[in-house]
Amino acid sequence: MLTIGLIREGKVPADNRVALTPSQCNWIHKNISGIKIIAQNSQTRCFTDKEYQLQGIEVKEDLADCDVLLGIKEVPLDMLIPGKHYFFFSHTKKLQAHNQPLFKTILDKKISLSDYECLEHEDGQRVLGFGFFAGIVGAHNGMMAYGNRTGLYQLGRVHESKDYRHLIHTYFGLKLPHIKIAITGSGRVAHGVLEVMNLMGVTEVEPDEYLERNFTYPVYVQLKGADLYTHKLARTYQRADFHEHPHDYRSRFLPFTHCTDILMNGVYWETDIPRLFELKDVNEAFTIQTIADITDDENGSVPLNLGDQTMQNPIYGVDRNGFHKTAPYIPSSIDLMAVGNLPNELPRDASQYFGEQLIKYVLEDLLKGSSPMLERATLVKGGVITEPYQYMQSYGAGKS
Repeated sequence: MLTIGLIREGKVPADNRVALTPSQCNWIHKNISGIKIIAQNSQTRCFTDKEYQLQGIEVKEDLADCDVLLGIKEVPLDMLIPGKHYFFFSHTKKLQAHNQPLFKTILDKKISLSDYECLEHEDGQRVLGFGFFAGIVGAHNGMMAYGNRTGLYQLGRVHESKDYRHLIHTYFGLKLPHIKIAITGSGRVAHGVLEVMNLMGVTEVEPDEYLERNFTYPVYVQLKGADLYTHKLARTYQRADFHEHPHDYRSRFLPFTHCTDILMNGVYWETDIPRLFELKDVNEAFTIQTIADITDDENGSVPLNLGDQTMQNPIYGVDRNGFHKTAPYIPSSIDLMAVGNLPNELPRDASQYFGEQLIKYVLEDLLKGSSPMLERATLVKGGVITEPYQYMQSYGAGKS
C-alpha cells in the first residue's frame, strides 16, 4: 500500500492550493487499488478539512506514516520530516540563493526531493504546472493595471470571483480602447493569456502587421521563440540549438517596445538567455506603460522586474529614469506586475487542473515506485544529490 500525504502549506505568504482535490482523492480511492491518501489538517487550504472528510479522506496532523508527501510551494525547514520523499516546487534548480538553506536541510535530513518543475515528457515538455492559471490571472491583472492607469475602463480583482466561471462573467460588456498588447511565450502561461485575450474580445494580428499598422480596435500579437530570438551570426532560429547555446542568440524584441502599450511576458528565462530588452532601451521611444511579468524572474527577461509583490498588492511602478520602485500609476513610471503565486487567486480551479495532470501522468509511476520520468525529476535521493544535478553540490554545501 502506497500512502500519500497532502501536506499543509507553511510558506509565508500563505499558499492555499493543493495537489489533489477532495473529489480527486475520492476517485483515486475508488478506482486505483494500492493507494491511500491522507490530508494534513489545514486552516488555509482552499478546500476545507471537512470537504476532504466528506469524501472519505482521513484528515490528521501526523503524516509520519506516509511514503510520499505532496505539497505545492517550498516547505519550511522545521516542517521537513527526515527520510521522507517530498514532491513540491522547490525553486532550487537554478541555485536560487533564498532557498539554499532549504536544499541544505533536505540533504542533512536525508530527504528525497522530486521537483514538479523537473517532471517532463520525453520531448522536454513540462508534465505538471499551474502555468495556465498563472497566465489567466496575470493577464487579468495586467489589463486591470492598464485600466487603473488610464481610467479608460475598470476591472475588479480576480480573487473577488468565487471561481473561473464567475470571472468570465465579469468580462461581459467590457469595452477596451484600441491598445496593442504583446504576448511572449508559447507554453501554458501564454495559453492562459490568450484565453483572456479571446474572452475580452482582443483581436490577434501577425507580427509584421502589429509593427507597421495602427488599429481602431484592441489587438494582440503572440511572439514565440523565432519571433523573439535570432542567432548572432547565422541570423536564424533553431529551437534545439537555442536551448543548448542561448548565449549565441540575441533578442529581436526591441522594435515591439516602440509600439506596444501592454507587455504580457510568459517566456522561460535563465541567466544565459538574452533579456527581451535592456534598461538602456527604456527611452523616449519606449511606449510600454504596463508589464505583466507572469514568469516573474527578478532582473530577468524583463530587467524592470525589481522583485515580488503580494497577491493583495500586485502592482508597483518603476521610475523610467532611475529604475527604482515607485507607487503605481504615476506618469513618470512604468507599471509592473510581479507575483510568484498568481494561481492563488483562483485556487480551486488551479488545484483541480493540477490534480488532473498529476493523476493522468504521475500517479501510476508513483505506484510502481519509479520510472525514468520520476528519476529525471528527483534532485535528491535519501540525502544524496542525484547524477543530473551534481552541479548543485556547492549549493547544497552552503557555499555561495
